[in-house]
Amino acid sequence: MSFFKCLMSIIVILIIAFSAFLFFMRFHDGPIEIFSGGPFKTGEMVTGVEPDWSEHADRATLQLQSLVPPRSRTLWLVVVDGRLFVPSAYMNTGFGKIWKQWPHHAVKDGRALIRLDDKIYPRTMVRIANDDELVPEIVAAIRSKYPGEMTVEDVQANNTWLFELAPRTPGP
Repeated sequence: MSFFKCLMSIIVILIIAFSAFLFFMRFHDGPIEIFSGGPFKTGEMVTGVEPDWSEHADRATLQLQSLVPPRSRTLWLVVVDGRLFVPSAYMNTGFGKIWKQWPHHAVKDGRALIRLDDKIYPRTMVRIANDDELVPEIVAAIRSKYPGEMTVEDVQANNTWLFELAPRTPGP
């Protein structure tokens, strides 16, 4: 077998293996690092009590599961004025338009669950308006906590979307 055929065989095998991994991740109990996972299967559901999110302000990430579609992912988080926020950057890039589907789903149906320390909290993802007075404070919190150069202008240009993980309102 020629070197080219051997190399192509290895590449095809790797593509099939990676595709199978991504397929099976849809059934996994939550995400694994940067790989999206399936619905949460473990964790204690916490309802009726609004947590003190400032206790989680130093935390780097949380796990978030959208209800429609039922997929989970790992996201950065910031706490501003006791409220919990998550960013989604690269929204106007070609890569982001393919990779970042969860923010579009969140705008259509914001019902979500977050998992922190094996506790699951029902939340509603609410997109923050680009001109909201909290945008500069949220961006400053993100810049002080994470690498990168996110700016208020990124949010205003729709390059970065911000979501509050607000308490779930009664209903479906």
